[in-house]
Amino acid sequence: MQSQADGYHHDIGAALQLLLSAGGKRLRPTITLLIGQMLNAPIDRLITLASAIELLHTATLVHDDLIDGSLLRRGMPTLNSQWSPGATVLTGDFLFSCAAKLAAETESIPVIKLFTHTLTVIVNGEVTQLLSGHNCITREMYYQRIYAKTASLIETAARSAALIAPTSETTVENMRAFGYEIGMGFQIVDDILDFTGEEATLGKPVGSDLRQGLFTLPTIIFNELYPENPAIQTLIDGSRSLSDEQVVQLVNDIRHSIAIELSFKEANQFVDRGLSSLLTQPNKKERQALEELAKFIIERKT
Repeated sequence: MQSQADGYHHDIGAALQLLLSAGGKRLRPTITLLIGQMLNAPIDRLITLASAIELLHTATLVHDDLIDGSLLRRGMPTLNSQWSPGATVLTGDFLFSCAAKLAAETESIPVIKLFTHTLTVIVNGEVTQLLSGHNCITREMYYQRIYAKTASLIETAARSAALIAPTSETTVENMRAFGYEIGMGFQIVDDILDFTGEEATLGKPVGSDLRQGLFTLPTIIFNELYPENPAIQTLIDGSRSLSDEQVVQLVNDIRHSIAIELSFKEANQFVDRGLSSLLTQPNKKERQALEELAKFIIERKT
């Protein structure tokens, strides 16, 4: 991934180094590599594909941080906190082009088509959220948003690995289903941690979604349970924003309500369905690692 900046402006290389050094779970390329190795995909094409997937993810984060005005990610300064908006946008564009180049180097037309389709889904989801307002207050709207935001790329990471392997269409579909289900579960847990985590661990303020007026699953369930809550009604109305004190109180109310437990229950249901998609595969070490990864999604604290 770092080598993609070779031969270009030195500041692009420095930006890419900063972005990659910030770490992260590397969930998407890990899924790609494990599924590909489980299905005997060619290792060189598999590494190229995994790099393309992670660079695409990194590019979306660069643009997301700029759009949201985020100054921290994973506890480190974001690119847009140090660069101008124009330079940040162009760096994100550069990463998108590098990701597309690597996807093309897999020499798989189905992978290239899937890659471009996924980028379209992600961008459409961001545009919809940006132009339609933040208050998606139904589960259907929420699931559409987190699919576009998170699950679509995890689904692609899983499916594309199977596409370059010598396997059946049924297996490709099973791997797609695995990626979709754990991707949905991953984002739900992420949204739960926005209430239950600690700022030092999360690398961002607790309740950051609420501060942006975003309704995630814990808030949606809390609203279903307590529809008369005045802070919730203020968010739904959208005519004015909540004060810091109101946000803190609402975060605490949700944090200590059954909405958290019910949200975890839904996340578990997604992950369980994902695990069932692996049962048709031989019990190899890669499958065992994928199962452990799925369990980590539910148990993680960051």
